[in-house]
Amino acid sequence: MTLTERIQSPGPKKILALDGGGIRGMMTIEVLAKIENLLWQQLKKGPEFRLAKFFDFVAGTSTGAIIAACISSGMAVSEIRDFYQSSGEEMFDKAFLLRRLRAKYEDEKLAKKLQDVFGKDTTLGSDKLQTVLMMVMRNATTDSPWSVSNNPLAKYNLRLRDDGTCRDSCNLDIPLWQLIRASTAAPVYFPPEVAQVGNKQFIFVDGGITMYNNPSFQAFLMATLEPYKMGWATGEEWMLVVSIGTGTSPRANVDLAPGDMNLLYNASSVPSALMSAALNEQDLLCRVFGHCLSGDMLDREIGDLKMAKGPVGPSKLFTYVRYNAELSAEGLTKLGLSGIKPEHVQQLDSTEHIKELQEVGQAVAKQVKLEHFSKFV
Repeated sequence: MTLTERIQSPGPKKILALDGGGIRGMMTIEVLAKIENLLWQQLKKGPEFRLAKFFDFVAGTSTGAIIAACISSGMAVSEIRDFYQSSGEEMFDKAFLLRRLRAKYEDEKLAKKLQDVFGKDTTLGSDKLQTVLMMVMRNATTDSPWSVSNNPLAKYNLRLRDDGTCRDSCNLDIPLWQLIRASTAAPVYFPPEVAQVGNKQFIFVDGGITMYNNPSFQAFLMATLEPYKMGWATGEEWMLVVSIGTGTSPRANVDLAPGDMNLLYNASSVPSALMSAALNEQDLLCRVFGHCLSGDMLDREIGDLKMAKGPVGPSKLFTYVRYNAELSAEGLTKLGLSGIKPEHVQQLDSTEHIKELQEVGQAVAKQVKLEHFSKFV
């Protein structure tokens, strides 16, 4: 089945959305391992079963883009885990002291790793990708978020315009590894990625500093809005959206005074505050418009919205599950992990604490239940 045939085939559709979060993507991998194992058992498939056979659309931002591309390429979760375990420290290769004024880490080794895994000449339009794949990045040149996909029906993936003339560029021709690298180019951590798109050069940075560090609702929109031409049916029986986070790190400060909020304070805290708010908003939208089967409390006022009424109903637009964890001392204790220090698992570059991140991911994976998927198996 070609990708176009898969997009247009009848029947329910399944979307998988993966948050950004640096090396905390190890948590995501452990949750995916649980999902893969449950589906493998339920579908009674052999060891060749892959999540790409179940999910029709995989979306990811930053580290989520790496994992999403791996899944779409047909990799087993065990292979993705091996890749992160063996390459994590190498991907976070510290820059020389003078170059740290530009970025904390070098990008050459990360780029080489991505080329090794996906192929230097593999493009976004490659038939190696078995699912719809969406990756989020920010185009700093145009000051706009880019949700780039391999959807062959999308406007900028078509080689001809509506009037029959040839386009100057086609997004499907961009190297896959470079788009992944662009989505992971977190400011402060990595240098930006410069990519050639047709006859134009654009500077890209991490999609985590857009509204789509959690790309779940954006993936739903791409699957259903008319301009994207995928046209998937909505309804609780017709669409499943599975969203996996890399942990939240709330930093309440009861002793904060107005005078403390100086230029340096705002420079360091505002980006993370905006990212956290955006992540929460995508989750909130999915719970409002989708029938939420799993998800932690959003806040004390609205709770988890699992049974709450909203602007759509009585039937919702899709079935929704969210797996995530709070990486505070309180949150880790709730997971039964009071022995793990929050600072070990909160940083995006905690490569020396990969095993602890795996423990957190395995604890979160206990939230995964077969009944979350039963309508779609």
